[in-house]
Amino acid sequence: MTPKDTAPSFPPALFQSFEERSDPKNVAPRLKALRAEMTAAGLDAFLIPRADAHRGESVPPGDARLAYITGFTGSAGLALVGTRKAALFIDSRYTLQAPAQTDTSKVTPIEALQTGIAPHFAAFVPKGGRIGYDPWLHTPGEIKDLAEKLAGTATLVATDNLVDRIWKDRPAAPATPVEFLGHNRAGKKAEDKLAELQATLAAENADATVLTLPESLCWLFNIRGRDVPNTPFVLGFAIVPRKGKPTIFFDKARITPELKAQFGELANLAGKDTMLAALRKLGAAGKRVWVDPASAPLAVLNAIRAGSENAHVIEKRDPILLPKSRKNDAELAGMREAHRLDGVALAKFLAWFDREAPKGKLDEIGIVTALEAFRREEPTCVDASFDTISGAGPNGAIVHYRVTEKTNRGLKAGELMLVDSGAQYLSGTTDVTRTMSTGKPTAEEKDRFTRVLKGMIAISMARFPRGTSGAQIDVLARQYLWQAGLTYNHGTGHGVGAYLGVHEGPIGISPRYTLPLEPGQVISNEPGYYKDGGFGIRIENLVHVVESPVGDGKYLEFETLTLVPIDLRLVDKKLLTTDERDWLNAYHKRVWKEIGSQLKGEARDWLKEATAEI
Repeated sequence: MTPKDTAPSFPPALFQSFEERSDPKNVAPRLKALRAEMTAAGLDAFLIPRADAHRGESVPPGDARLAYITGFTGSAGLALVGTRKAALFIDSRYTLQAPAQTDTSKVTPIEALQTGIAPHFAAFVPKGGRIGYDPWLHTPGEIKDLAEKLAGTATLVATDNLVDRIWKDRPAAPATPVEFLGHNRAGKKAEDKLAELQATLAAENADATVLTLPESLCWLFNIRGRDVPNTPFVLGFAIVPRKGKPTIFFDKARITPELKAQFGELANLAGKDTMLAALRKLGAAGKRVWVDPASAPLAVLNAIRAGSENAHVIEKRDPILLPKSRKNDAELAGMREAHRLDGVALAKFLAWFDREAPKGKLDEIGIVTALEAFRREEPTCVDASFDTISGAGPNGAIVHYRVTEKTNRGLKAGELMLVDSGAQYLSGTTDVTRTMSTGKPTAEEKDRFTRVLKGMIAISMARFPRGTSGAQIDVLARQYLWQAGLTYNHGTGHGVGAYLGVHEGPIGISPRYTLPLEPGQVISNEPGYYKDGGFGIRIENLVHVVESPVGDGKYLEFETLTLVPIDLRLVDKKLLTTDERDWLNAYHKRVWKEIGSQLKGEARDWLKEATAEI
């Protein structure tokens, strides 16, 4: 399909391309109502995290408590509401968005999530004050760390959620249809996954494990849903015993005779309101229960331990995370198909962008809307995999910038444009970043772009022995920037799920990822450079780990999944080695071969030129 002057329309409910609507005028009355509940509960402050009980990047409307109270809709944040003043703790991504969405006369945004929030509490809580929190919304590690840092100055008090008491029109829990994956998409039967998990429990001398992460639940039982934006999750919990049938805990509205029949003998279904009793029963029986302290709600551990002094909690990483990261052949085939579909959509978008950008009439929101509309032309595209980062000129230097109607900036001819986006196709998940030229780039822009590109190619070409971690190869992407006294302050790569979360642990490429990389794992490869107030550059492909043809099975390397041209106008060819030039030409030749035949007219002509050999 030839790109149009205006991109095709799409159902807005499928994509949340920019700011969710919020009104700062609601902040003052809602704070007043919340403070009345705090007084009644004998509290001097109350904590409101952005997270729900499942720790997802997206939350259903009824769990968006931080947005309800403060108006702030970012994907990370924490409010501390005192009796007179309130703080909204954010990270560097949201220094523009947070003040624009909240009432700053009532709520003080503080960039402190990375550096630590505890030192700021004294300004909002009196010495010796009582700070309430909902144990379903915080992990054991979070509460333990905060309690230690507040020792002698304030006390943390577990309570029910005070926001829910005042939220009279709170949306009901989602009960969207549950999709069961066929073997051609899952690649392994749920029964086989359960058997392997139960063997792991036996090896660890655990009687049961509690699954609280929706990606673990969905992967284990080969199900998907539409409970939250961006990620095809079904929200629920599960208790998997070492022997016998697991129990899945869903909201009661979801448990129908039809759903029970679909699960059949695979699992029992129960209402979420019965879960705590089931956990207390395990504790009372002295069972050894495996719980991930980094992701499970504190309420889960409290319930197990409330059952008996003999209760034993094994605190270890979720046992699903590592097996889930090793994609099987069916999952990898789906990911390749998703990237072919995405490559076609991105080629149409980039052809449209190249034609329209020099006219000087595009803005960040319009660019997001166009990109997501081109993706939506493919019927199997069900959602964006995250809110698109669309940074024009200096906004591109804000690493995780999220455009809103208040920050929306026009793209001026000659500026760089950074777009980081992804999609959820029924076949798989994508995540790609491209930085585009809109005129004649400066020597500085070409130098920085080429150094970033050299780092991305270095990861793409890397060959390494089994047992190597992402932490060990991270330097390969940074070395060319370091040579010029430059760097970037984010990881080089994160794990990606197969039609699941676009950010998936427990592997990646950065100093914090110390687990060895294994065949089948899908990871982003995204070095960057950011000049404050000037421009941002990031180039991102997804790669997956494969066994190398050299080294007698003892070495691994990467296969690139993403099929989107890299802007050659920004490449300083003199900085490329022969091997780097050969890699770039081979990559573009492959892009043309795999998606060129699926394009027509202007988009096909554009792709032919964009993938020309240098």
